[in-house]
Amino acid sequence: MNLVELAETSIRDWGEYVSVVFEGREITNLEMERSSRRLASALRGLGVGRGDRVLIQMPNCPEVLQSFAAIWRIGAIAVPVNHLIGAEESAFICRDSEAGTLISSPAFLPRIESCLAGAPSLRTVILAGDPVPDGFHSWARLAAGSPEMAGSGVADDSDPAAIVYTAGTTGRPKGAVHTHHSLYWAGRMLSESVPVPEGNVSVFVLPLCHVYGLGCMVGLSFQKRGRGVVMPAATVDDILETIQRHRAGLFTGVPTMYVYMLLHPDPGKYDLSSMKRWVSGSAALAPETWQDFRERFGHEITEGWGLTETGATGCINPADGPRKPGSIGRPMPGAQIKIVDDRGCEVTSGQPGEIMLRTPAMMQGYWKRPGETAAVLADGWLSTGDMGYLDQDGYCFITDRKKDIIIKGGENISPREVEEVVMRHPSVCEAAVVGVADGTYGEQIQAFVVARPGMQVTPRELDDHCRARLGSFKTPKYYTMVEALPKNLVGKVLRRELRRMAEERE
Repeated sequence: MNLVELAETSIRDWGEYVSVVFEGREITNLEMERSSRRLASALRGLGVGRGDRVLIQMPNCPEVLQSFAAIWRIGAIAVPVNHLIGAEESAFICRDSEAGTLISSPAFLPRIESCLAGAPSLRTVILAGDPVPDGFHSWARLAAGSPEMAGSGVADDSDPAAIVYTAGTTGRPKGAVHTHHSLYWAGRMLSESVPVPEGNVSVFVLPLCHVYGLGCMVGLSFQKRGRGVVMPAATVDDILETIQRHRAGLFTGVPTMYVYMLLHPDPGKYDLSSMKRWVSGSAALAPETWQDFRERFGHEITEGWGLTETGATGCINPADGPRKPGSIGRPMPGAQIKIVDDRGCEVTSGQPGEIMLRTPAMMQGYWKRPGETAAVLADGWLSTGDMGYLDQDGYCFITDRKKDIIIKGGENISPREVEEVVMRHPSVCEAAVVGVADGTYGEQIQAFVVARPGMQVTPRELDDHCRARLGSFKTPKYYTMVEALPKNLVGKVLRRELRRMAEERE
């Protein structure tokens, strides 16, 4: 079943009901469907056809979900782009995907201009919100002035539905190509892993322009008369007040959010008795956070683990069974996991090795990168790059990462991307960055910098330089000036030595 059929089946089986709430506005599933059909008609009128790539980059709002549905109805491919990333990475994704259309927000006009300048394929920009400058299309006017598109441009369930970019060890994002089939299974597996009652209310705070948003979009179709409260940037009080007001039963966050909740001076003033599932993913949840949350909020957090390549599916602690702090749980329904040694041989329980994952929600491959696809996919198994082990009960524990990706607040950050920006400073000769432990974000960015001979540069100057090019989220928190970077005999930077140096700094 493709994603267009899934949405239509949901409406046919369960009728009309409020499916999305945004800033006090209630929108029914039928209203969402009709808006997406009108946008699909408008997109087709602008020349978007089957297989064309359409970027979506905007803050959380109903238009994100409606845009996904419209793009799929045409048979085109959605390219969600996290609104937290900077202009350079946005332009790269636009250029690499060869997208001809971008759906965004007026708040991102400087970033849009960068995309237009750096991506020759980009011809059409649609803005959701006001004001809409000359030369751009208004999302609201397009949707309001177009008829509802009937039928579907999807030819087969194996048609690509989305390209979701994820940072890789080379430093350049790679686009994981997901089909209608794989995203259908992703939504189904996530829903079966975290079962909720009819009429459940979920709170959506994490960026919808992400693999998470795809899971939310498809997952709602598997929840009988389920409702999603879409929130833009929110404080802990905003989240807890929303849970109380809407009697929410499901919240999905990253460990950083739970750390901030524990810092709240008086969470008891909110009625959170409706909550059934607190879910955490994207980064390791500290056992101390898990324990403290249970003691203070009276609930156990359900920790899970998935990858962009697998539609966020993988492992999760049982929703109604034993949960083990520090573990990512057991394979989701339909998924398989094994641990292999350096020769690719499966090891026994308790033995460490690389985590291999197989799931019906697997990506088709990396966009335009057959070599990198072949390097991680074989016989349906994905080499995750994560190291870990299985205990005697089949629970998986991640112990390390092969990759050097930094995970800050649940978001992947490529060291090379940050290093390249640092090295653009005229006084910098070399630079290397690593992730260092942080009680709030999981990891922070530590930069080691070598100045050009006879030149000097201060941490403040480097910070200003990076913030202007990377934004605050990807800018290093710490800068250490060194005479030389530690390297092996062939000139490769020894990141483990840098991590040791960072620990000594602490």
